[in-house]
Amino acid sequence: MQDFRNLRVWQKGHQLTLAVYKATGGFPKSELYGLTSQMRRCCASIPANIAEGCGRGGAVELARFLQIAMGSASELEYHILLAKDLGFLSPGGYQQLNRDVTEVKRMLTSLIDKVRASVGVSTRRTAAAN
Repeated sequence: MQDFRNLRVWQKGHQLTLAVYKATGGFPKSELYGLTSQMRRCCASIPANIAEGCGRGGAVELARFLQIAMGSASELEYHILLAKDLGFLSPGGYQQLNRDVTEVKRMLTSLIDKVRASVGVSTRRTAAAN
């Protein structure tokens, strides 16, 4: 078990969550239970799953929760694009959030690979899995 607060990817994920909460504060009230809620839930899920994985029993569990965090980051990536296309995010706001979520995804990919390598789990897909 390790302290999730020491992981740079958790710190970046937490900062991203704060930025998304701030950005969605200006969304239309009609989106409170729609896009605003979806974006806030999936972005908060990123650092929450990292934290949960750190509190679990070992590297295999950590890798599983990091993969769930990756799924949430991909979901957020789409919601950010949708918000821009709907005119809820400025081009600059979109670019910053998109850069941030892309960075978090890269960091998650790297950490997942390291954790899986530490327990001898291959990170490559087989031809049958594709």
